[in-house]
Amino acid sequence: MSLAEIFGANLRHHRKAKRLTQDQLAEMVELSSEMISKIERGIAAPSFTTIEKLSEVLELPEGAFFGIGLVVTADNTRTRQLSRIQILLSRMNEEQLARATKLLSALID
Repeated sequence: MSLAEIFGANLRHHRKAKRLTQDQLAEMVELSSEMISKIERGIAAPSFTTIEKLSEVLELPEGAFFGIGLVVTADNTRTRQLSRIQILLSRMNEEQLARATKLLSALID
């Protein structure tokens, strides 16, 4: 299976998990539904900008589309919260991540 096919299969899975149609997702990320269909079938590859938009709209870390990291399968509050936290943490620089770690440790201890 090619990387484009893996990406497409994961995109389809997460889109359906959010109960979105291809048309709805396309509108949210400013693409055509035909392009979403091509990406899901592994025929076309998205740009980095598109991957970032998909990540934001589907509330997933970018790596989830490539089969890396968190895989959200249940639609519950805890899973959504953990996903949002992981996205925020993945976008932090080293200094911000160190501060976030200290804050979380203080909350837990």
